[in-house]
Amino acid sequence: GLYKAMYDFGKPITSQELTNNTRTSERYREWLANQAAGGYITYDSSSNRYTLPIEHAEALVNETSPAYSAGGFQILMSLYKDAPKILEAFKTGKGVAWGDHDKDLFEGTERLFKPAYEANLVSSWIPALDNGNVEKALKKDGLKVADIGCGHGVSTILMAKAYPNSKFYGFDNHAESIEHARNKAKQEGLGEDRITFKVASSTDFPTVTGDANGYDLITFFDCLHDMGDPEGAAAYALKAIKKPEGTIMIVEGFANDTVQDNLNPLGRLSYAASTMVCIPASLSQNGPALGALAGEPSISQVVKSGGFRRFRRVTQTWFNIVYEAKP
Repeated sequence: GLYKAMYDFGKPITSQELTNNTRTSERYREWLANQAAGGYITYDSSSNRYTLPIEHAEALVNETSPAYSAGGFQILMSLYKDAPKILEAFKTGKGVAWGDHDKDLFEGTERLFKPAYEANLVSSWIPALDNGNVEKALKKDGLKVADIGCGHGVSTILMAKAYPNSKFYGFDNHAESIEHARNKAKQEGLGEDRITFKVASSTDFPTVTGDANGYDLITFFDCLHDMGDPEGAAAYALKAIKKPEGTIMIVEGFANDTVQDNLNPLGRLSYAASTMVCIPASLSQNGPALGALAGEPSISQVVKSGGFRRFRRVTQTWFNIVYEAKP
């Protein structure tokens, strides 16, 4: 709460004022010096006061900002705790399942990805699908939507709140995450007539019999590359989608097509996450280990191998690419 206390103070703050407001020990002002040395905050030696710049607060305090990064640091905490498992995976090549990580990974992932979803999912990603027809249908008569690999349910809940005429189903093979999602939906006032969460994998989630009764929209948010059988997931989605008008939305991390074109700050972050989480998750299921920077050619190949004939990039941000697939 130290960053937030500095921000809420509204002006440059002394170490004593900060500790008074946070009920901490003043001698740990060493933290302030560390943060100033790192450039996260500024220090005025004439007044002995510290300032958290507003731009930095967007990354360190504002949980609704797309730049909010605290979730990433929580993910890092989980990786230190899981270091023995990851070291063993490096030696054996067997991997580490998503559910075998420390809970800080699940909580940190929610905190890291949620701001980007809040900023883009309803405002630009869904409107980009099928030339705006998906958004119109979600708003008007309502659609049946399956969110695969939903985790803590952030994406599912955001859609359910935005499109009250539609019915949403969130599926994930991690039971603890599904329980968290159910509780969060209740807190948001969403009943099971609007949203349902169930434990299921990408190749066995409940389907609706017959093309005319299939899901209108199936979504994969930042998860397809982690799976043990992404082609199987695509093929199963093709089986479960309404034909011919159903739509698949796949959100993946932004990636260029070659390693040399990903050697930048975003690539540094994504390759690190891929090494410690995404590759081990897929290998734990004897999967192809696509990695977080699989890129458009690899995702296209997976989707088309699953039987889809139409695949395209519909929009992107600096952090994500959104793909659309149709039967």
